[in-house]
Amino acid sequence: MLAVVGTLAVFAGIVAVTQISSAEDRRSTASAAGACVAPAPGATAPGGRGTTVSRQNGRDVRNHWGDGQMSVQECRSGGPATTRVVSCPDVAAQLPEIPDRARDEVTRNLNLLQTQIAEADRRLAADGDRGEAFVRAAVLGPLADKRRATLERITLAIGRVAARPEGLDRLAECQVTTSGSSGGDDDGDDDGDNGLDVLADDCDDSRLQPHDGFQNGNRCVSTAFGEVGSAANNPSLLITRFPNQVRVNQAFTLRVATRNLVRDRFLAAGQGGYYLESSLLNDQGLVRGHFHTACRMLGSTRTPPDPAAVPAFFVATEDGGGGAQPDEVSIQVPGLPESGVAQCAVWAGDGSHRLPMMERANQTPAFDVVRIRVGR
Repeated sequence: MLAVVGTLAVFAGIVAVTQISSAEDRRSTASAAGACVAPAPGATAPGGRGTTVSRQNGRDVRNHWGDGQMSVQECRSGGPATTRVVSCPDVAAQLPEIPDRARDEVTRNLNLLQTQIAEADRRLAADGDRGEAFVRAAVLGPLADKRRATLERITLAIGRVAARPEGLDRLAECQVTTSGSSGGDDDGDDDGDNGLDVLADDCDDSRLQPHDGFQNGNRCVSTAFGEVGSAANNPSLLITRFPNQVRVNQAFTLRVATRNLVRDRFLAAGQGGYYLESSLLNDQGLVRGHFHTACRMLGSTRTPPDPAAVPAFFVATEDGGGGAQPDEVSIQVPGLPESGVAQCAVWAGDGSHRLPMMERANQTPAFDVVRIRVGR
């Protein structure tokens, strides 16, 4: 029942990612199939998937919805690492600035592209074991034909009122990839108190129970902070493109550029990977992790929002890219459910979701925030 409600809610454009409220309820692993429960409503992408994949800049970009909650099927089969999904080029990221007079039609067709991928995913899940030739003929081929027609409509819509975008047809072809989380490394250590009156640097004297990797408060985290890079190698990011105004349930794109963040490390919080792993640097001294994107509706622009409220949109992104030089990833928001002012934030996370450490206290952490007006 929850799975049906959650899927219908997402198709209606109401994307609300809920936190995991009970470790006992959500501690669902392949070794305890009886404990597998449906993810909270809104914790899956449009089409009911826990992970979506798009093709950007020559690589697969994986968005982990609900920060890694698994569906019952994924849980019982051993996790999402074996899930095959359809991966398509990100069309929204390739479009020029969309003229106002073409926006409605372009948005409608961008949403149609997502529906087509969801339909192809369902066909792949049902019949994908019939062989690669069947997948090409019955899944990828028809999908490419539908996408070409939709891309042509987008091209014509923009071309009627502005310069016609060239080369969108090259984005029609999709492929099948395997989605899932990445593997692991190790950690680092801490040292003394530097003569300061430190209240605690471990959980030995804490009255709280130990944190266990699941998303619960009133716990004490004993995981070592891990490795911190030099100031010149500390992560930074920026939202480089966003709309000033959208309508309720209108899809839109945020473009995010990161620097000094290697986006290759993601321990799913929904599977017990929260605050579990120490922060790690690669051989170049850069943080290994991912970044998060969330949009929440503000009840007031004068009073801080409720910290416990769940956002209208949330996704964690890792794609194996990133490095010392800035590069961009596009995040497709399927729509916000109510009118008002939305606060959309992006922040870096290490492999276990903590904001990466900075060498100096006066450095700005890797985050950015914009406000978007949502109208009827």
